[in-house]
Amino acid sequence: MRKTLRTLLRALLFLAILAFLGFALLVWKVDRLGRVDAAREADVIVVLGARVNQDGTPGSDLTSRTYHAVDLWSAGVAPYMICTGGFQNEPLSAAAVCKRFAGDLGVPAERILIADGSSNTMEDAEVAAKVMDRQGWRSAVLVSHPLHLFRARWLFQRAGVDAMTSPTSTETHRIVLPVRLWYATREAAGIIFTLIDGWSIVPAEWVAMLQTRIYRTQ
Repeated sequence: MRKTLRTLLRALLFLAILAFLGFALLVWKVDRLGRVDAAREADVIVVLGARVNQDGTPGSDLTSRTYHAVDLWSAGVAPYMICTGGFQNEPLSAAAVCKRFAGDLGVPAERILIADGSSNTMEDAEVAAKVMDRQGWRSAVLVSHPLHLFRARWLFQRAGVDAMTSPTSTETHRIVLPVRLWYATREAAGIIFTLIDGWSIVPAEWVAMLQTRIYRTQ
């Protein structure tokens, strides 16, 4: 009996170590992708939504994302932009504010499409993919915070988009290490939660609770 118990404990320890190493590898991949600008010619540039200030101006993340997307557009990476995020038909949604800001930076309004009616990255991907499908587009350059892009690319690819990434900055070493590790870990956890969300053995309310706690700072 004791031998069987020891064997079981060793097996569980081995599986725990494998799970830890697998998760650590995922965290490393999240961090590594954020250090590489993989932008190439595509059908459209997609700006992932971020916070809007109470006065209707873009928050710091949305500002940097929009600036970077406009730079890519000006460089001829893609002829169109899609701004995502926020309540549908809301003038102060992230998508609407992004479009106005990009317009102020010189992008013609007819070159900017809106994919609103979304409140997280998964919904951004689904709504943007529908907009792209209506236009007959397949490829997109995703613009966001460097440590957000691994999960964003994964979700857009799941939605059927040929997605590549272009971070607002590749200098992730400038982020304080504990903060950098926290964000990379959080993004890796987001991928895991998305994968297990459909498993009937995991109560949906548990997944929702964990996601809320992990993403409470967004």
